[in-house]
Amino acid sequence: MNTKLLFILAFMGGVCLAIQAAFNSQLTVLLKKPIFTTFVSAISSVVFSLLFVLLLFTKDLPNKESFREIPWYLWLAGGFFSIAGLMLYFVTIPKIGITKVIVLGLCGQLVFSVIAGHFGWLNLPADPITL
Repeated sequence: MNTKLLFILAFMGGVCLAIQAAFNSQLTVLLKKPIFTTFVSAISSVVFSLLFVLLLFTKDLPNKESFREIPWYLWLAGGFFSIAGLMLYFVTIPKIGITKVIVLGLCGQLVFSVIAGHFGWLNLPADPITL
């Protein structure tokens, strides 16, 4: 895949996350509990992920040995931080608005990713800050 297409896909990923946050904040207002919205979002994510895997990637599934070699925490950490991030969005969007939450969320991502990349945290390749 060329770089231009990858940039477009990354941008569209951000658009999808903003749309998802808007819909789920409406659901939070109606359900009155952010944890319920988080649960619904997680379940629907599982359903759509399963459909995508079954329809598009069945021949690319890793073998059983590959699964055993993956550290246990990698099976859980992504889901935990995904659910934590979503729930924090669902709590804050109805109260301060989607624009502020997305901007603050992006700032949090930028600050953390610059620091984590600089020091090589979380097993990331070190990418030192240079001026």
